[in-house]
Amino acid sequence: MKINAVVVAAGNSTRMCSGGVSKTMMTVAGEPVLRRTLRAFDAAPCISEIVVVARACDFDAVREAAEPIHKPVHLAEGGRERQDSVANGAALCAGTDFIAVHDGARPFITPERIEAVCADAVRYGAATLAVPVKDTIKLSTAEGFAGGTPDRAQLRAVQTPQVFSLPLYRHALALAEEADKRYTDDCQLIEAAGGAVYLTMGDYRNIKITTPEDLLVAEAFAKDENQTGQ
Repeated sequence: MKINAVVVAAGNSTRMCSGGVSKTMMTVAGEPVLRRTLRAFDAAPCISEIVVVARACDFDAVREAAEPIHKPVHLAEGGRERQDSVANGAALCAGTDFIAVHDGARPFITPERIEAVCADAVRYGAATLAVPVKDTIKLSTAEGFAGGTPDRAQLRAVQTPQVFSLPLYRHALALAEEADKRYTDDCQLIEAAGGAVYLTMGDYRNIKITTPEDLLVAEAFAKDENQTGQ
């Protein structure tokens, strides 16, 4: 059973107000975010190879971030939207049974969580990390009023990796392209094709660095790791 990671690092970080610098090239505790992310996949026994999807202008920085990584690391150029970027990465995974799609800006993923979600994907065909939401969620009306309160017990915040059988992913992608549909979440792509995605318990520390505030939280997590020796 071969599983390749597709690490998506092609965004230009507009919400970071960083002048177009990729979030994954920023540093947390003195090292690139992407290197921390890649290290977890390098340490996960279930992962055979890693494909990093990035902007062409970042290829040299990606190679530098990947220097300590022992597993094969391949580069794919990002597309116009996330769906295109993941497709470009998956195109380099010929001969792979499953792909594990991960946000490069989630540097606190652990090998243990990667192993768990990949095992569930092999069992069910598709799986993603997810955690129960902590806050009460409100639906919003077009006028800006609260339009209802979903049952919090049934709500999950989806994380990555999101792991899919490669044939299932390719089938779902073909259907989406035929219908000219665009999805910002890869699980949504699978669901639209009639696939079922198993929810594997994630980790509240598996945050995605999107805003400057997230970077502060990431620094705190990294400091805690250093103090506890994790």
